[in-house]
Amino acid sequence: MWEQDGLRYRRHRLAEFLQRQPETQEVIWICPTPDRQFSGFTMLKNGIREFAVQDLLPNRIFRFGRFVDLFYQPKLKLLLSKLFQLNGHFKFYLWYTCPEFPLLSDLFPWDKVVYDCSDLWSAPISGELSPVYLIRQWLISGAEQRIIGRSDLIFCTSDYLHEQMLKKVQIDKCSRIFTAENGVEYDLFSRELPAVKTLPENFAGTVLGYIGGIKPKLDFELIRQAAVKKRDWLFLFVGPDGTGDDPAFRRLLDEKNVLWLGSVPPADVPEYMKLVDVGIMPYKPSPYNQAVFPLKLFEFLAAGKPAVGVHLPSTQKYSEEGVYASLNTDDPDSFVRACEQMESLKNHEDLVAKRRGSAQAKDWNEIFRKMLEQVLDYLDSEAMGSAGSVRQAGLRNF
Repeated sequence: MWEQDGLRYRRHRLAEFLQRQPETQEVIWICPTPDRQFSGFTMLKNGIREFAVQDLLPNRIFRFGRFVDLFYQPKLKLLLSKLFQLNGHFKFYLWYTCPEFPLLSDLFPWDKVVYDCSDLWSAPISGELSPVYLIRQWLISGAEQRIIGRSDLIFCTSDYLHEQMLKKVQIDKCSRIFTAENGVEYDLFSRELPAVKTLPENFAGTVLGYIGGIKPKLDFELIRQAAVKKRDWLFLFVGPDGTGDDPAFRRLLDEKNVLWLGSVPPADVPEYMKLVDVGIMPYKPSPYNQAVFPLKLFEFLAAGKPAVGVHLPSTQKYSEEGVYASLNTDDPDSFVRACEQMESLKNHEDLVAKRRGSAQAKDWNEIFRKMLEQVLDYLDSEAMGSAGSVRQAGLRNF
């Protein structure tokens, strides 16, 4: 659901961008929910209408129903009734941002179906396979393949995802796949804001910060070893705990120079960025992380902060001394050295300007504007092709 874990993902920003367009009549946010109290339509504060589809049961294991038609199709009846009442009055675009409810693409005469792929959805986020994950992988892969087959355009957030997508589509659809990396709300993160006062009293050392959802894809052991080596640094984590009580995260929090502040409102994140000297994105080596393009990269850079990423090949092309370091090792000494280099260059004015310049070129509005243009250009070209076919058929008939 829209406010489920207090985080703002790419899909939230995309929905709000589409809603702001003058041609948009309405945006409907279709989402699954394990909460038995929510189902059907709700109007959100931002004017987006949410349609919640209940899972079979609240337990996580029953989320497989989101990918199996039998279990969710009856719950779409109210949504489809509303859509068919409006059919003929508007154009309808279905944007998939994850491979759930694949049958929806066939239950209504959509003008266009778009798949915005931001993750390697079938890979386990922790990198660990189990019998349950293998079944889940099979279900998700099948659902995603159906969406891919039905989609008119496909966007991918990384070059790796683009390459994987090319293997899944028919050859005539390859030209309809585009890479559109994650961006940043540049004006929000580049503003000069006072830092919140949450650091330990009298602490004046270097702060290495991770801000975002805390999940099993992160390498907690790498940070723990770095924290042991650099007791004069503070390792700051800000965000909700999505680890499922991961013992590695608990061991990390036992270190005296590691601080976790929990979840904060998304609007306050830029203030917490001001606490950070070096942004860190410490990911594990895994198939899932090969495809990841983290939201935080350009947020750190927009705030003028240097950043260090680990096992994030999609970001390697943005490596630049004093701006961003991309590492392909979980060696704590290498990680510490990279952070020390960024620490020594953190306040160089020319490098601060470079970081912000790199982020400014990745403003969300510009990214989504180009995506929407590609969707509309495709519609125009298809309409012209259809018109040409009709004219040719008319000439032949005449």
